[in-house]
Amino acid sequence: MGAFDVWSSGVDPDFVVTTQGPVPPAEVTRVVRGLGRILRRHGVEGPVRARLHWPDDEDEATLVQASVRALGKAFRVQVAGPGKFASTFALERLDMRLSCSPDELSRPWPDPSRPNLAVVTEPRPIVRRKDCRLQVMTSVVAAQVLDAMDYDAHLFVDAETGTDAVVCWTGPLGVRTVRRHRDPVPTLLDDEAGARLCLSGLPYLFYTDPDSRRGRLLYRRFDGDLSLVTALGAEDRARERGLQPRAIATCVRRPLSPGGNVQGAVERLA
Repeated sequence: MGAFDVWSSGVDPDFVVTTQGPVPPAEVTRVVRGLGRILRRHGVEGPVRARLHWPDDEDEATLVQASVRALGKAFRVQVAGPGKFASTFALERLDMRLSCSPDELSRPWPDPSRPNLAVVTEPRPIVRRKDCRLQVMTSVVAAQVLDAMDYDAHLFVDAETGTDAVVCWTGPLGVRTVRRHRDPVPTLLDDEAGARLCLSGLPYLFYTDPDSRRGRLLYRRFDGDLSLVTALGAEDRARERGLQPRAIATCVRRPLSPGGNVQGAVERLA
């Protein structure tokens, strides 16, 4: 895929669509109009961000993300699918999410629109790392964040125990909470965790870093590679203890190309 293009609206600068790959301009128009209808229907006003990753190979899936703020909360949907269908599924998913109460889980489990990421593969690289300031919350609130942000697993600090925990979609039971000090969470190096996830056919893996003693969440991306979520500052605390944590691949973020095109999607394409 090529560099990112950013399509912004001169009428509403908070409405931005980012594209990567050979996305047809008509598809950007369709997404902008679809998001506009959904936001008007639900009376949502605030920043809107959409991302369309269009593959060069027709056999590969298109990835569509859309993020909005409503009722003081952030909502995001993420869908992978064939061509224009991915945009349609993402718009329907966002409409369904905004139609539900913010405190209500909006999607069924197993999720029929989610690609199966629980597959056995050879070890894949960790291509992105997210250092996050973990929020302290109850497992109920964490499950709401899990659903609102369309995650499969969410790393947080459990308010009840004060320890790192993960809430995740799993098995036929739906949402489950795993706490680092209460449940059997393995202690692994990052490369060991990546090998275990891939060779065991897991979509995500919650484990303890032996240096920082903090929980980490490793998960499989839609493209098959891996992303790692860590607690912000965990590496610094490990160094303060005189330990040198093993380095992993840095987060891959492709910058805008020098000729990156900023266009008025709403005004010029509508």
